[in-house]
Amino acid sequence: MYRYVTDTDDRWIARWLTLCAVVIFGMILLGGVTRLTDSGLSMVEWNPIMGTIPPLSAEDWQMAFDKYKQFPEYQKINYGMSLASFKVIFMYEYLHRVLGRLIGLLYFLPLVFLLARGMVKRELTPKLLALFVLGGCQGLLGWYMVKSGLVDRPDVSQYRLTAHLGLAIVVYGYMVWLILGLTAPARTIPPLPSWRPLWLVALVYLMILTGGFVAGTDAGYSYPTWPLMGDTFVPPALYADGWISAFEQVTTIQFNHRMLAYFVVIVVAVVAVRNLSMSRDKRVRNGVYLLLCALTIQVLLGISALLSQVAIPVAAAHQSGAVVLLTAVLFFAHARITEPSRI
Repeated sequence: MYRYVTDTDDRWIARWLTLCAVVIFGMILLGGVTRLTDSGLSMVEWNPIMGTIPPLSAEDWQMAFDKYKQFPEYQKINYGMSLASFKVIFMYEYLHRVLGRLIGLLYFLPLVFLLARGMVKRELTPKLLALFVLGGCQGLLGWYMVKSGLVDRPDVSQYRLTAHLGLAIVVYGYMVWLILGLTAPARTIPPLPSWRPLWLVALVYLMILTGGFVAGTDAGYSYPTWPLMGDTFVPPALYADGWISAFEQVTTIQFNHRMLAYFVVIVVAVVAVRNLSMSRDKRVRNGVYLLLCALTIQVLLGISALLSQVAIPVAAAHQSGAVVLLTAVLFFAHARITEPSRI
């Protein structure tokens, strides 16, 4: 028999999804640290089940280290590394993988319980199931990314890394969007909504993807200066290899990321002025203030990351700031689409 879903059920689902989103945020942060510390290739096997158990004895650690020695990263970059140093990079990658599995359980088990109790609205069920499928794809994509660095080139493909980051952001963003709908039931999406505010979400998402290419090619190290790149605003050899330079040449990759960031600042400034002058809706105005605050912090973190020559704490904060900015943009877009005057 179908059970009538109450507002209390929606609130419990929102709390559960919020917990999942917070953990995913931590996963993205840990993934950034794993990349910055060059730890991602320390575990050369996937082992989705047995991989949850770390090396426990001296023999286990030596076995894991011996496996690592068989691959190019050790042979070409970390030759002569001590076991103690290996343990450090291993634990970063191990924690990243274990947290991914924890997220899977944290999502799947409550989902089964909520569905079995009939606490999920019919229209919400396929959306929650889609999130679960996307999460599974994210795990597979993570191993596909790692495999690209276990060959002749001891570094993961920037294309696969950006795809891995991009899918994580999609999962997080979609989850946040569902949370916004569940926590503001009075602000329903009208039958014929204007989805124009979502183009700002797409723009920030594109900027995050360009940041993925910066991370995947270590382009942040190429010009640790601001506002100029070296001695000029437009560096030499830009697009020297044609359009492919946007994805494979560090100068062009960093330049594009900077230019897109400047564009986002201008666009957000225009959007903020227009909405503060035209809208009296409290949620929309709060969304504008959150957006301006998140963007200001993110710009400062981006500049600091450059000037600090990509210091790990600053660079990790910059990546986290991008997720915070996306969250603020989603809040603003949801407020605009569901603005009472537009219903």
